[in-house]
Amino acid sequence: MNILVVGLNHKTADVDIRERLTFNGQKLEEGLRRIKTLPDVKEAVILSTCNRVEIYTVVSSAAAAHESIKNFISEFHGIDRSALETTLYAYEGINAVRHIFRVAASLDSMIVGEPQILGQIKDAFEFSLRKKATGILLNKLMKKTISVAKRIRTETKIAENAVSISFAAVELAKKIFTDLSSKSFMLLGAGDMAELAARHLANSGVRDVIVANRTYETGCELAKEFNGRAVRFEDFMHEMVHTDIVICSTGASKYVLMKEQMQKVMKERRQKPVFIIDISVPRNIDPEINNIDNVYLYDVDDLQGVVDTNVQGRQKEAENAEVIIAEEIETFQKWLISLDSVPTIVALRERADAVKKEEIEKLLNKLPALGEKERDAVEYMASAIINKLIHPPTTALKEDSEDRDILIAAIRKLYGLDEKGE
Repeated sequence: MNILVVGLNHKTADVDIRERLTFNGQKLEEGLRRIKTLPDVKEAVILSTCNRVEIYTVVSSAAAAHESIKNFISEFHGIDRSALETTLYAYEGINAVRHIFRVAASLDSMIVGEPQILGQIKDAFEFSLRKKATGILLNKLMKKTISVAKRIRTETKIAENAVSISFAAVELAKKIFTDLSSKSFMLLGAGDMAELAARHLANSGVRDVIVANRTYETGCELAKEFNGRAVRFEDFMHEMVHTDIVICSTGASKYVLMKEQMQKVMKERRQKPVFIIDISVPRNIDPEINNIDNVYLYDVDDLQGVVDTNVQGRQKEAENAEVIIAEEIETFQKWLISLDSVPTIVALRERADAVKKEEIEKLLNKLPALGEKERDAVEYMASAIINKLIHPPTTALKEDSEDRDILIAAIRKLYGLDEKGE
């Protein structure tokens, strides 16, 4: 048996292809059922996300299964096989294990350290488990994969520090205010990036949310999502007197907030600190505002600098994660090796126990006068002899060796483990 991964991701296929190859809803169930009917496939898990589609399998022949899985993908999704040749990749054996570990640890993600992929892998595994599409090998591999990803998140800082503009804004807000739950927040305009930053802020505990948008109705709809309130755009200056955090993205072609205006706001606020994030391009906030005491103004370039620094930090942590993966691969490989030897070890133990039982019965039949204590002593001595005799071959079978297949065959031959009736 061998482990095989066939798939594509954001590096090998554009979004159009990825969308066409998605397995979701009924397609996922039907796809899993059909993969399991392929001649060489014994176990299967389908991972389908917006950035990757991968099929994890246990197969009897990797070469044959690779071809049949590619044909299946082509036929199932109605895409010409030739169109898939440059987008699909395949990993076999330990390389497949390494790939799955790296995917779960987000080392192969568009954003290294992102947390969603691990949950998606869990869901994919649990679905296959419910559909009885997995067995001993994939069950062990997927559980190991999840534990490896958790270990990496625990022992490295791969998921720390923001690597998106919107989340970097929230991290900066935390550095200025520490506790965001008691702070008020204004969303000035409703650009996509500003809205995403607002969601991060809401998830970080901010409860008092105000939305000021040029289209008041749109502002009202957005305010409902944050359990906040909407105000007319022309009234935002009045609201800023009571606002600690402002994220601006109005799409205006000129500044909507000038230094003189902000000075008046700060006077009314009695110099309480204000954190302003101008995500607009072109900028909507007068840069001179940053020179006012207790006003912290950041624009897109400032945030991008934070993001770039954090990305470099995650890349360094990714190197530590690769070391952990190498360790875990070695552990899994040892388990795989022992799995191949298990039938022979079991057969050897059964043969030894059968010989012991047979010889003890012969001895006791010749010595019927032996008492229970003496019988127990004979049993104990026979077990000790058997254990010492089979310990060396059992230990050898569990070790990683280039000659392991030859050793298995030799032990089965020497001990008559393949004889009929055994």
